[in-house]
Amino acid sequence: MSEKPKIHRFTDMRRLVARLRDDLNGGNQDFVLLFAYNGTGKTRLSMAFKDAGKKTTQRPFRVGDHAGQPLTITETVGDTLYFNAFTEDLFSWDNDLEKDSERRLHINTDSKFFKGLKDLALDERIGHYLGRYADFLFDIDYDQWTISFRKDDAIHIKVSRGEENIFIWCVFMAICERVIDGAESYQWVKYLYIDDPITSLDDNNAIAVASDLAKLLRKAKGRTRPEAVALGAAEVGAQAERMVAAPIKAVVSSHHALFFNVVCNELKKDAHKKYFLHRPERGTTYTLRATDDTPFFHHVAMLAEVQKATESGKLYTYHFNMLRSILEKTATFFGYDDFSACIQGFDDTDLYARALNLLSHGKYDIYQPMAMVDDNKRLFRQILDAFLGRYKFSLPDILDRPATKAVPAPTP
Repeated sequence: MSEKPKIHRFTDMRRLVARLRDDLNGGNQDFVLLFAYNGTGKTRLSMAFKDAGKKTTQRPFRVGDHAGQPLTITETVGDTLYFNAFTEDLFSWDNDLEKDSERRLHINTDSKFFKGLKDLALDERIGHYLGRYADFLFDIDYDQWTISFRKDDAIHIKVSRGEENIFIWCVFMAICERVIDGAESYQWVKYLYIDDPITSLDDNNAIAVASDLAKLLRKAKGRTRPEAVALGAAEVGAQAERMVAAPIKAVVSSHHALFFNVVCNELKKDAHKKYFLHRPERGTTYTLRATDDTPFFHHVAMLAEVQKATESGKLYTYHFNMLRSILEKTATFFGYDDFSACIQGFDDTDLYARALNLLSHGKYDIYQPMAMVDDNKRLFRQILDAFLGRYKFSLPDILDRPATKAVPAPTP
């Protein structure tokens, strides 16, 4: 029997960031891939990773004929180019409320994200990616720093939220290409951190985005500057080493199972770590568990969390949403059309199905949870016990308590 993967615990996000950076540096990994539920803190983690790479330095400069005395300027330099919810906020809409005809997307040029954008001629590369995911066109006004969209004969159109997100993603991908090429304005980049780039996308686009991202990451890990490629055979040694740019490493985090698994499959031949990132009971502790030998571990971990909540009696209304999601994934695995097939054959099958249909559709907030009433707690336990009695999952201990004897899963 293979050894149970160790669960690493971190009491704060700073230590978690240090572990991820150690994996990419001392651990000689090209990529770290994280699966985590929404609400775990993925966006905050990406910003903490970025902040950990900031360094304040001083450099000399001369101002006019200031008696030839060197002066210094203090500047803060980072090492991470990131894509997350904050990236999307760098763009804002002007919906032309007065005339309702010329809607434009404004670019926040104060961000370092856009440094050198005008000089890099990215329109063609943005269009290359956008054509893979959408059927609208765009125009960038570099004088006003606005973007307008058009489709067929319609101009200055307002695109959907999903279309806006995919356009911003295409801008990021185009910038990453220039980073890999060694563009002067992005030579500070040593790491890419990509968090959930597939918001509001359908499954087809999620697969395409994951595949394109994996190709770009493979290119980033082995990048060289164009001038290094042009060196002749005689120009080797120290000079050549100075001209070869270091590989760019990356962290990718997502809550989207399809996207995550496509990225994992695309990068399986590269040096990487795959983790399930968890924040037990939504507290201040974070856990990492390697999932190299356990694909889809995150679904089973969700079930373990539900069982733990049931044992403790700390059941909240959102747990019905989680249980239904687990049943839906199980039904998909066994080829059933509906989750109710997983609870067929019990005396109270109809009651269980009605309860899950009714109680899993509320707008339950995981940040302000509402405790279940006692009747619903009893019903929840009955459904969970019936489900686990039929499907003998080997549940992980997400809190690293003493292990219990695993029960083999049934043959499909």
